[in-house]
Amino acid sequence: MTIPTADWEKVGDKFYRKTQLYTALFDQDLELENYIVAGCSYAGAIALYRSIKGLGWSEDENLIVVTADGTVRCYYDLQGDFTQFSLGNGAEEYGVEACRFYGTGFVALLSNNHLISVSRYEEPRPKLLAVPPEGDVHSWTLIPPSYTLSRSVEVLLSIANTVHVVDAAESDDRLLDIGPFTHISVSPNGRFVALYTETGKAYVITSDFQSRLSEHDSKSKTPPKDVQWCGNDAVVIAWEDEVHVIGPNNAAAKYFYDGRVHLIADYDGVRLITNDVCDFLHKVPEVTDRVFRFGTESPASILLDAVEQLENESPKSDDSIQLIRPNLVEAVDTCVKAAGQEFSIHWQKQLLKAASFGKSVLDIYNSDDFVDMCQTLRVLNAVRFYEIGLPLSYEQYLRLTPEKLIRRLVNRQEYMLALRIATYLLLPTDHIYVHWASQKVRLGSEDEETICRLIVEKLAGKRGVSFEEIARAAHDEGRSRLATELLNHELRAGKQVPLLLNMEEDEIALDKAIESGDSDLIYYVLLHLKKKLPLASFFRVISSRPVATALIESSAQSDDVELLKDLYYQDDRRIDGAGVFVQEALKQLDLKTTCDKLALASNLLSDSKDTAFELKALQEANQLLRIQEAFNRDLADNFTGLSVNETIFKLIKLGYMDRATRMQNQFKVPEKTGWWIKLRALVSKRDWAALEEWSKTRKSPIGWEPFFALILSAGNPKLASVFIPKAAPSMQPGDTVGMYEKCGMRVKAAEEAVKIRDLESLERLRNAAGVGTVEEREIQKLAQDMKK
Repeated sequence: MTIPTADWEKVGDKFYRKTQLYTALFDQDLELENYIVAGCSYAGAIALYRSIKGLGWSEDENLIVVTADGTVRCYYDLQGDFTQFSLGNGAEEYGVEACRFYGTGFVALLSNNHLISVSRYEEPRPKLLAVPPEGDVHSWTLIPPSYTLSRSVEVLLSIANTVHVVDAAESDDRLLDIGPFTHISVSPNGRFVALYTETGKAYVITSDFQSRLSEHDSKSKTPPKDVQWCGNDAVVIAWEDEVHVIGPNNAAAKYFYDGRVHLIADYDGVRLITNDVCDFLHKVPEVTDRVFRFGTESPASILLDAVEQLENESPKSDDSIQLIRPNLVEAVDTCVKAAGQEFSIHWQKQLLKAASFGKSVLDIYNSDDFVDMCQTLRVLNAVRFYEIGLPLSYEQYLRLTPEKLIRRLVNRQEYMLALRIATYLLLPTDHIYVHWASQKVRLGSEDEETICRLIVEKLAGKRGVSFEEIARAAHDEGRSRLATELLNHELRAGKQVPLLLNMEEDEIALDKAIESGDSDLIYYVLLHLKKKLPLASFFRVISSRPVATALIESSAQSDDVELLKDLYYQDDRRIDGAGVFVQEALKQLDLKTTCDKLALASNLLSDSKDTAFELKALQEANQLLRIQEAFNRDLADNFTGLSVNETIFKLIKLGYMDRATRMQNQFKVPEKTGWWIKLRALVSKRDWAALEEWSKTRKSPIGWEPFFALILSAGNPKLASVFIPKAAPSMQPGDTVGMYEKCGMRVKAAEEAVKIRDLESLERLRNAAGVGTVEEREIQKLAQDMKK
């Protein structure tokens, strides 16, 4: 096995290594040197192009293509499906010259030096940045918003001998005098900028342009093809077939290839791609350096030697362990971490064996990191396999996250591997099944019934699977029948209904909504149908569905009275329809409109024998309104809105007894009701003379006790007492005692007590009269006479 340090190159005080990932990448006839290569971050897919103006990737591995007229396509699944938008802002007029991309957006440079920024692909809103100065742009790049103080993208333009920094608000000249620069590149962390001049010199400065950190003279008269950062510590300069790695203090290492080299920068290194090979160049991690560097005597290096001695059955292995025993935990941790940095499966195993050997000697050791690393390496080795082609480093894997890695596998239709990894890592698998099924309905050659059966059988019992997404894919492919069948297996009505409406399966959508019992969902469907269908058709649809009808009726009562009228008319609900007109009548301010509304209500009821009572009530209401209008005019008072009883009451109170009597007769007010109204009205106006005259009447249909009670409460006990003898026959013996007492007539009350020989009441009345008063003496005399 090749020693791990064989491909290390020293750059200053650090080592860099170039790991071969794949060979025979492209067909030899491809002539890769004639293409521009764009690679996605985190070891993602590679795209080649010749003539378009911009090609880049989002952090979610969506391919972004920009044409000269400013048309942008976002290919989101590696299968050719895309969304499209236009840059506008003069892009079509002046033309796009080039584009620079970052994780969530990009910036386009127009031929007039204007810059258009798109910050989000999900909701693209192209905006012009500040206008830079005129002049040829020799090179340019950008700093992503996440690394700027303004949280806005910043564009670095090489114009003349200086660099202009442009953001949304301003264009700032950094006042350099060492340009022009043929290449500008920003480090992955946004802190440093590499500048390459026409004279072959490379400079590294801070991104705020305040400090110059290093200078390197390549002594090359040929301009390089590309300049990129290798992590945050070195700059890679690529010519046709030669690559230089430049570190601090003018340190450099050189690599040579047989053909044109393309650079794809990543967070922790650079992929080097030719027709024949794909390499990964990156700084040797510190933990790897501690384990493998020649001459090192670190505890981790000794532990690795010890496990090799153990495999060779050498007794020296125990001596090595004892030598590093005080630092054994550190040695085990370092070997675990170094295993994660290796692409070689052999050295992964050796380092993990060393870690396992070391922790077996320890009395106490937390193995969580060891277990996690074994798990992670199984995943990394699976996706690095050449048939999959995702050569993730350990750092890239941590930043990408397992969830996004699985999403990339799904987009490549590597469903089996995606399922195995998700299951292994205890992650959800529903979206993997949904994607597989969606592709099945798009590309499957079987008949629709077979496809549906295959999908249902495959997804049976799988939690969280959305058949709505699969059905939508079928609908988009024009397979409406298959979409409908798939939707029958969707358990969530809220997912079924919108798609059914899109498919114009309106009545099925309404039935599904009703089955769900969700009133909001039902109402959503009803609103859709009401907008879409003629009113008669709409009513026909809901007429056989009582729940839908009830919901429309309830909603229309407060929001749409005209719809309510149409509903009642369609269902021949005459009483309900008349009720709507009555409610409208009650809200009117002028009499004519009110009467018209009541007349409409009457017309609805006129043809039915079952509504005679309601019809009569409406006719009387109309008659009452007209009479009240006459009273308003003739009596200079307001009767509008009063009932028949209230109108009679007011007439009596105002002194119009004859009109009140006529109205009582006209509306056939019962005699008892009429007496009550008259009594209350006369008491209310304190017409004591009329009440006293009324007391001479021999009979009262309501009795005489109400006269006593109301007159007494109105403050006329004398007149109230007149009605006590008239009320007495219908009352219990002794009730008159209390009535006279309430009127303040204690002697009269005592006389009533004598009649029923109630000594207790006599005694109470005597005490209430007070000692020595006339009343007391009269009551005493009555008591004595009763005892004889």
